[in-house]
This record gives sequence, C-alpha cells and structure tokens, in this order.
Amino acid sequence: MNESGWLNQALLSVAEMYRADAAAIAGGVPGLDLMEAAGAGVAAEIAKRWPAQPVAILTGPGNNGGDGFVVARLLAEAGWDVRLGLLGSVEALEGDAAAMAARWPGPVGVLEPVLLDGCGLVVDAVFGAGLARDVGGIVAETLVAVGERGLISVAVDIPSGVSGDSGDVLGCAAAAALTVTFCRRKPGHLLLPGRELCGEIVVIDIGIAYEVVAEIAAQTAANDPQLWLAGYPWPETGAHKYGRGHAVVVSGGPATTGAARLAAGGALRSGAGLVTVAGPPAALIVNATQLTAIMTASFDGAEELTRFLAQRRRNAVLLGPGNGVGEETRDSVLAALAGTPAVVLDADALTSFAELPESLFAALGPDVVLTPHGGEFVRLFPDLAAGEAGGKLAATRAAAARAGAVVLHKGPDTVIAEPGGRAVINSNAPPELATAGSGDVLAGFVLGLVAQGLPAFEAAAAATWLHGAAATAFGPGLIAEDLERTLPKVLRQLQQKQF
Repeated sequence: MNESGWLNQALLSVAEMYRADAAAIAGGVPGLDLMEAAGAGVAAEIAKRWPAQPVAILTGPGNNGGDGFVVARLLAEAGWDVRLGLLGSVEALEGDAAAMAARWPGPVGVLEPVLLDGCGLVVDAVFGAGLARDVGGIVAETLVAVGERGLISVAVDIPSGVSGDSGDVLGCAAAAALTVTFCRRKPGHLLLPGRELCGEIVVIDIGIAYEVVAEIAAQTAANDPQLWLAGYPWPETGAHKYGRGHAVVVSGGPATTGAARLAAGGALRSGAGLVTVAGPPAALIVNATQLTAIMTASFDGAEELTRFLAQRRRNAVLLGPGNGVGEETRDSVLAALAGTPAVVLDADALTSFAELPESLFAALGPDVVLTPHGGEFVRLFPDLAAGEAGGKLAATRAAAARAGAVVLHKGPDTVIAEPGGRAVINSNAPPELATAGSGDVLAGFVLGLVAQGLPAFEAAAAATWLHGAAATAFGPGLIAEDLERTLPKVLRQLQQKQF
C-alpha cells in the first residue's frame, strides 16, 4: 500500500482521533483553537450552501456541544436568527466547552422539540463520534422531530446517534444533509447504516498536522486508487502473456458452469495473460462452446487438479463459483492451497467448510483471499457475525486475523482486512451490483490481479474499487456480463488519472 495515499485516505477510529487531538495540543495547539476552528469550519460550510434563516443549534455536554456554541456565535454574527438548546446546564459544562459557552452572548434554551418551531435548518452538535450508549429521552424525541418535520440537518462530526467506529445507529439518529468532520473521516462515515445518514461529507482542517496523523498510524483507510495505483500492474513495453500470469478458474459440473465463466472473463479482462477454466470432464464441452480467448481443461478429482496446477506458469487459482458444496470441493480447495502461489476462495469453496472452518484456516496463508458475502461470512465466522464483534469492520479484521488470510467481506460497504490488522472500507458500489453473478466477476478481478503479482491485500482492494467503478460507469440495467465489458473504460480513465 502507498503510505502517503494511506495517510490521505486514513479513517481515524474514535480512539485514534482522541490521540490526534491530544498530540496536537501537546505539540502547542491550544484546545480552544481546535474547537474554534471546528466551529468556524462548520459555520462556513453552512453559509456556502444556505441563506441566512432561523436555525436551531442542538448542543450536548461535551466537546461536540462546544463546537455547536462556536457555530451559534459565528452564525449569529453573520446575521442568522439563532436559537440554541443545550442538553443539561451551562454550569455543568467543563473545559473548552465551558469556555465556548461563555463566549456565546445569546440565551441558552433547553434541548427539546419546541426549539425547532419556525426553523428550516438544524445544527446537530449533541453527540460526536465517540457515543457509546443509545440515544433516548428528550434527545431522541428532538432528533425524531427533525426527521418528521423534514428539516435540513447539518451534523457536527457525525449525526448524533451514529457510532464513529461501526456506523451503527445507537437508538436513533436524524439524517443529515451535510456532515462536517475534522482532520479525517471516521469509519462510521463509510459503514452502513451510518453512511446513509451523513449526506454530503466535508472534512476540514482544524490545525492537526499531517505529521500527527502519520504518528497515529491509522489501521483503517477509505479504499481509493491512491492506496494501490502506484503498484498497479500495467503492461510494459515488451510484455508478453506469459509474464502476466496464468489464472485458473475451477468450474463446477455441466449445469453450473456459468459462474466460473463469469469469473474467468473478469480475470482475463483485469489483465491476466492467460486464463483457463478447468472442471470435471462432463463440463468440458459446455465450457469450450462458450469460450474463445479463455482456454478450457478438465480434471477428475483433487489428485488430478494437483497435477494440473503444478505446471509452473499456473500461478493463481479461483475456486468456489458454481463448484457445489461438499467433500469434493473441500478436497479441491485443499489441493489448490497446498501448491498454488495465490488462491482466491469464493462461494461454495467457503460454504463447504462451514462445519470444518479450522481445517480451512490451517491451510491458509497471507497470499489467499477469501471473498464471502454476508451469509458466507456467517457460516465461516458465526461468533464474529453475531454482532458481538463491534460491527462489520471489527468483525472482518478479527476474521482475517483468525484465518491468516485476506478477507474481502462483500456488500455495499465492503470491508477488506489483512491478517496484520490493516483494513479498507469501499464505498463506491452502486445498488445496481445487486444482480446475479456480480460477485463471481469480482472474484475474477481479484484473481486476474494476483496472477499479475499484485499482493493479495492490494489486489482485493483494487478489484473491489474497479468493480464498483465499472458498475457506476454502466449504470441502470447492469447485469454481471456488463462489468468486464465496461472495465476497459474504467482502466483507461484510471491510467490517465481521471479519477
């Protein structure tokens, strides 16, 4: 991963953001200056988008509420009709929040739904990303009223009620039209359901130095070409097909070969020099009549597959799509893991180990990519998927550590984690990807990239981003076959750095 790209796209956990604030203050930036800059940034973003009007500022008892007092003061100075409601009392405020409340010249009302009367815009500065309990009582009533009245909400840091680490909604939250956050985004800005409540997200600089973020060494980033583009395996002058990898896709029987062909097309289109679909003898004719640039082969059982994959140039293999669930698939997976440099496991290759996950994990390594959707993840990691792991990001990171392999946990908020702890969150997948076979093509994209030598984590991240970008470029009416056909357009734009 490109380190400067990682820093630019870093997503700071709540704990990491606290450390960044503390490091900035220790480095000589007063906390009051950080808070003033945060509130000023929010006020400026509001003024860019909406004319002066009656606005309700909802403030809480912590630093997020302190930011809200700054917003209130600056909007009032700009001529806005500002009313402010506080959860609790001014006397109970402490530290920088108390200092900012003292600078507010207007009245401090009670945070309650009546505060919203006559307002068209609301600033939600009640709770920040570090909220750890459900929102209830008068705060919940007020946030619900914001939604019921259709008011425009601007969230300070993150909508109150959304966890900054998991994106989960704790009790309730009001959907924001705009969320203004500081220094870097948080995982909860990209993870569902929180992402859908944030609206437009703007990150502003409040004076925390780049070096401070570097020292934090964030373990999570937003998936973006900045992370992996520098190492992308573009063909060079003099390149030949044998130097671009020979990817193998294992096919199922004659009635279930389509998934393997979709994956093989994805592998070829993403750059693998050669691609072979290999399956049972009964599937050979079916595959051969459907494929041209992609080669076909047959094998009968795991022993023959081992010999087939032993040929030196066959350096990457995908198993799972349409393979069937059971012992035969398990044996093929273990045979591939025993001898192939890079392995991608999807669909039936994962479900076949639902009752024997430890036997799979014992055979895995860091060059293996698992690509489960939500149901497959539950089958392999039932305890992690039960909600006890702290959300999708934490669950995927724990799964990668347990499996000792890269885990690509699919969905509209795909999370990719490596055994060492780093993870990326992908957010460019459009809803059109909810179509049969799209996951097979994604597995093929991963296969094509690892066949060309891209490391497993980078290959999984790049393939996922390309998958979403191709779907977006095609748009409505997308079917799985369109993904590989649209990929060249995306790759051309990526090569020309148009993203």
